[in-house]
Amino acid sequence: MEPFKSQDGRYGFLFPTGWTRVAVDNGPEVVYHDLINSDETLSLVISKLENDVDLDDLGGADAVGERLFGEKNSNNPIQLIDASEREVNERKFYDLEYSVDLEENSRHEIATVVVDRGYLYTLAASTSEQRWSKMQDTFKRVVSSFTFFI
Repeated sequence: MEPFKSQDGRYGFLFPTGWTRVAVDNGPEVVYHDLINSDETLSLVISKLENDVDLDDLGGADAVGERLFGEKNSNNPIQLIDASEREVNERKFYDLEYSVDLEENSRHEIATVVVDRGYLYTLAASTSEQRWSKMQDTFKRVVSSFTFFI
C-alpha cells in the first residue's frame, strides 16, 4: 500500500501499490485506478453539507447507505449489502458495502463515509463482481485507512 495525503495536509488514505492517479473534471476530488485492471477504481467525493451536522444527524449507517445509493427496490440496480459503524479518533465512520447489478458488468463496491467541518467525505473502492473475492480484503483496508490529520 502507498500513502496519499491531501495537498492541505487535512486527510489521507492508503491506495494499492501500482495504481495511478487520474485527473477527472467535474467529478470526484481524487481518483485512482489499477493499470492492469482499469475498471478497479478508488474515488473520494467531498460534498458540502447545507447545515453543520454530524453523521448521527444524517441517520444510522443503514439509512445513510440507502440515502446515498437509493432505496432497495427491484428497479434499482444498486443494492446495499452491509452497513456498519466504527469510531476512530473520536470520529464516526459508516462503512457500506453494495453491489451494482448492470446488464453488461455487475460490480461490487465498498465505501466509508464521514462528516468533518460541514463536508461529507465518501471514499469508495470498486471492482467487477468476478474480482471481488480477490480484492475485498485490500479494499476494506483502503477504506478503513481514511483519516484526518488536522
